[in-house]
Amino acid sequence: MHEIEQVDLNKQHGKPNMANYEEVYASFQWKQVKEELAGLPEGKGFNIAYEAVDHHANGIQETKVALRWIGKEGVNQEFTYHELKDQTNRFANVMQGLGIHKGDVVCTLTGRIPELYISALGTLKNGSIYCPLFSIYGPEPIYQRLSKGRVKILVTTKALYEKKISDLWNRLDDLRYVLLTDVTDHQSGDVRSFQRLMMEASSEFIIAETDPEDRALLHFTSGTTGMPKGVIHVHESALTHYITGKYVLDFQSDDVFWCTADPGWVTGTSYGILSPLMHGITNIVLEAEFDAELWYQTLEEQKITIWYTAPTAIRRLMRMNIDVRKKYDLSALGLIHSVGEPLNPEAVRWAEKTLGMPILDNWWQTETGGIMIANYPSMPVKPGSMGKPLPGIEAEILDYDENEVDLRFAKTGESGQLALKKGWPSMFRGYLDEEERYQKCFVGDWYLTGDLANRDEDGYFWFVGRADDIINTAGHMVGPFEVENVLIEHPAVAETAVIGKPDPIAGELVKAFVTLKDDYGPSEELSLELKGFARQRLGSAVAPKEIEFKDELPKTRSGKIMRRLLRDQESENLEKA
Repeated sequence: MHEIEQVDLNKQHGKPNMANYEEVYASFQWKQVKEELAGLPEGKGFNIAYEAVDHHANGIQETKVALRWIGKEGVNQEFTYHELKDQTNRFANVMQGLGIHKGDVVCTLTGRIPELYISALGTLKNGSIYCPLFSIYGPEPIYQRLSKGRVKILVTTKALYEKKISDLWNRLDDLRYVLLTDVTDHQSGDVRSFQRLMMEASSEFIIAETDPEDRALLHFTSGTTGMPKGVIHVHESALTHYITGKYVLDFQSDDVFWCTADPGWVTGTSYGILSPLMHGITNIVLEAEFDAELWYQTLEEQKITIWYTAPTAIRRLMRMNIDVRKKYDLSALGLIHSVGEPLNPEAVRWAEKTLGMPILDNWWQTETGGIMIANYPSMPVKPGSMGKPLPGIEAEILDYDENEVDLRFAKTGESGQLALKKGWPSMFRGYLDEEERYQKCFVGDWYLTGDLANRDEDGYFWFVGRADDIINTAGHMVGPFEVENVLIEHPAVAETAVIGKPDPIAGELVKAFVTLKDDYGPSEELSLELKGFARQRLGSAVAPKEIEFKDELPKTRSGKIMRRLLRDQESENLEKA
């Protein structure tokens, strides 16, 4: 039996929006969610950015702080909903002036700076497609995504442009302009100043008619083979962003919310930008990377009421010898949520002891567009569980074999592939230019998530493992092929196989097994050289942290490298250590 713990809600947070899960789940209908949202004026459709910004700016929340940015150098900026409307209108007009229209892809490659948020929302107002990229990516992953996405506009900084983009121009046929956020003057005809263009643009903009099925977001996620997959979401996905903000994150009118995820990751877009703004609350953005003391200080000083973070960060905090309750006043904090990988039970109990409340874990994917299975404020918590399906989501465990025709639903406690019934608003509408690959994700009415799970007698879901080889390192999803494709270009490498090695902090580390060409021998110097070679091409988040030389890699009879066997061997070695 799994231990059950009831969430002791902080009195500062108030009564949950969903007091009785079973009642809401039984009566839920997606059409009722749409009735809670505004829609474009004069019945001109549905636009995410209108719901997130203009709807509030045109009403009583006009002067409320929408976005509070905390910069690295101690400089803070605030944007009310009215000011955010003004700025995003300007960016939409900039796009119009540069000839960027509905369906064109606009990409950001920056850290967490205000220009990213303005660009994202302004792009959606323009009817264009917003595509975020991690600033930590190296040139090759950036090229792959810009090229495959046929990106027309890239918003970035001067340093990132010079380091990672300038040498790619001759390979990117679709890229028209690069907008630099931190220069005051245009650098050339196609490298322009974001600031200058914004100053010259009008703050008046009328969002054109937007169909709920118009493409809105493009997120790239790595696959186990081939190049990154471009996951397509439409404007209607906002219904999921909204209702998960209401029922899972439990947003209420006076909340101050902080999502620590970078917008380069789907969580940082769906819940670091869209969902909180759709609820008209104050959204905190911290530019700096992880620092335990800074994070606790931010929670205290900003009086954060709801905090959404990742297991990697939580494990780092757990390793710190900080008496949190004695050193910091976190009395405003009412709820803590986690996503990215399964949250171990020890972390839930640590938070209850150290922070005064358990962490509520939830599960979803880039393809699902929003939270699908969650622990809710009004429900008992089973530490280590994913929770229960969102109202409007039908989840099952399938005993699925692609070689069999019939689907079989697994019994209680039996592991199988987690599947979701088609039809929720934020279900991805395709993989960019890969229709066959998209169709393979579905069997009948069911989307196959590729994750293995089971369901207990109380209806709680439990994550078991992944059905493929994706590596989840500190919340970053890394495809082995992406890393192998770079390593094999080194003159010393004959063959290579990349796996995720279990790690107590990052969840998994990227580890590469390498066989060398005859005129090379294994050495510490060569190992360092290979790591540096990969880091330069892929960036630190994707490049392997460990290299192990092998005389031969395990293969199937057809010659396919058996990554699973390498993972099993690695796990056995760790158990023996």
